[in-house]
Amino acid sequence: MAAKKGGRRYPLVVFTHMMSRWWTAVFALGLSMIGLAWVLRSWVFEEWRWMTFAILGGFTAIAGIGMWLARKSAYVQPFNDHLRLVTPFLRLNISYKRFRRTSTAAMGALFPPKNVSNTLQDIVEPIAKMTAIVIEVNAMPMSQSALRLFLSQLYFKDKSPHIVILVSDWMRFSAEMDSMRHGGEVATPEHRRDISILSKLPKK
Repeated sequence: MAAKKGGRRYPLVVFTHMMSRWWTAVFALGLSMIGLAWVLRSWVFEEWRWMTFAILGGFTAIAGIGMWLARKSAYVQPFNDHLRLVTPFLRLNISYKRFRRTSTAAMGALFPPKNVSNTLQDIVEPIAKMTAIVIEVNAMPMSQSALRLFLSQLYFKDKSPHIVILVSDWMRFSAEMDSMRHGGEVATPEHRRDISILSKLPKK
């Protein structure tokens, strides 16, 4: 059996952006807990009290460093017969046979500020103008409820079977994925199915 050829790995912008925002807060919290443990120790508190804060602080600080190291570890990669999405806790292969169509839209259009939580608003705002690719499928390899345990809700615009992919070079990713899907040939305009979601809205 011929080995499956993999294309370029495209870092997932949403994952990288979230980890870049959160690792500093988690690391700072860990250092604060270690500092508190030092204060408790200097005040001659019981050893178990300051040791508890010191251990928790150490683990929290290490978790922050781990988030910093892992911030670019999530990616999407096209193969000959499937699309692979990888995060530190998930490895998902989506067969091209499941694809119904692909479309594009700005993240701000997919996730309007009024429709997301305050926490997600801060995450969406810097990437609102970036173009995402929405891949609609007949069915996902896993249920969306299960996928939401590993992926942010910014990968799902609604409850239909699909996934939102945001990479820095969406045009190159789309072209390479189409090339893989069509047996190595770059898709011609009549074969390409990348159409803007916004272009389908009714005109006034």
